[in-house]
Amino acid sequence: MRVVVRIGGSVVASPINTELVCEYIDLLKRLQVSGHQILLVVGGGSLARDFIKYAKDVGLNETGQDETAISVSRLIAQLFMLKLGNAGIGMVPASLDKIKGKLETGKIIVMGGLRPGMTTDTVAAMAAEEVKADLLVKATDQEGIYTCDPRKHKDAEKIDRLRFDDLVQLFEHDQHRAGIHQIIDPEAVKILNANRTRTIVVSGFRPENVSLAIKGERVGTVIE
Repeated sequence: MRVVVRIGGSVVASPINTELVCEYIDLLKRLQVSGHQILLVVGGGSLARDFIKYAKDVGLNETGQDETAISVSRLIAQLFMLKLGNAGIGMVPASLDKIKGKLETGKIIVMGGLRPGMTTDTVAAMAAEEVKADLLVKATDQEGIYTCDPRKHKDAEKIDRLRFDDLVQLFEHDQHRAGIHQIIDPEAVKILNANRTRTIVVSGFRPENVSLAIKGERVGTVIE
């Protein structure tokens, strides 16, 4: 199976959780050995948001703020790539053109941000489109998608299965902002909806959830 795995910065980079990073590296290698083709996209988390604030404080515009966050996400991606060693392609692609033909080598691709105005959610959605992924698994800081934000509403209910057509109605923000933080970025939702890329949102604090999603086990929220 060809799978894009999106690990939220809220999971591995808020702050950097080296133990969890190593657990994910082990998981990715096991998936590779099992014959899956894996493209990983990681976010910058609170560290990226800190740098967005620093950029804003020194007077940088929205584009400059985004560029600092992109650099942070690529640094985290580099950490993953170096730890993967020979299992990875050996570099962090800075454009979608750089991933062409890479999955066919059997090596794992690791990406961070690409350009201003685009979150790593959008990178994952575009990468899934580019490589014609069978599945996108997003490992986030919640158990799945809820009827409303469970951090703000005690009556929030987890949704086990969701249609793309209904997804956009659940989210508070409908356009990109530097540092935007919600389960799936609105631009990514549009791309996934257009391509009907099967997507599963799981809790990323348990890496095995990613494996369960790929196996077709009942976990998180399935969007199709």
